[in-house]
Amino acid sequence: MKKFTHIDKDNPAMVDVGDKASTTRIAIAQSLVQLPAEVQEFIAGGEIKTLKGPVFQTAIIAGVQAAKKTAELIPLCHNLFLSKVNIDIQIKEGHLVEIRCEAKTEGKTGVEMEALTGASVAALTVYDMCKALSHDIIIKETRLIKKTGGKSDFKHH
Repeated sequence: MKKFTHIDKDNPAMVDVGDKASTTRIAIAQSLVQLPAEVQEFIAGGEIKTLKGPVFQTAIIAGVQAAKKTAELIPLCHNLFLSKVNIDIQIKEGHLVEIRCEAKTEGKTGVEMEALTGASVAALTVYDMCKALSHDIIIKETRLIKKTGGKSDFKHH
């Protein structure tokens, strides 16, 4: 039977990973952002230019920064030395923005939360930078796509 790992005698606790082996750990997370018609007309060359600057380029920087600060935002996450954070933003059919964040480390705990945080904050940045054009922007979903390393691997089907 599975159990929660962040509970110790009914109290929140950071999991002790001291005895675990260091392995290469990679996680990929995705956030989807649906842009309304008012924003779609500003898309040119795979980017949205606003008075605040280029939306997707700014979202990439925000996502990388957020992934690096995950332990400060999520109370029981471990501080990790990230060897890689990559944010990729693509405009799909129907003006759906697909944001993928890949996080990588060599360590004793996974990087799922870093990838999820990076994708989430990049999506929030797209919203923030485009909200002057419309508030009908929808952040549709954020999910883990893949993780490798550690006790078990995962791949979304």
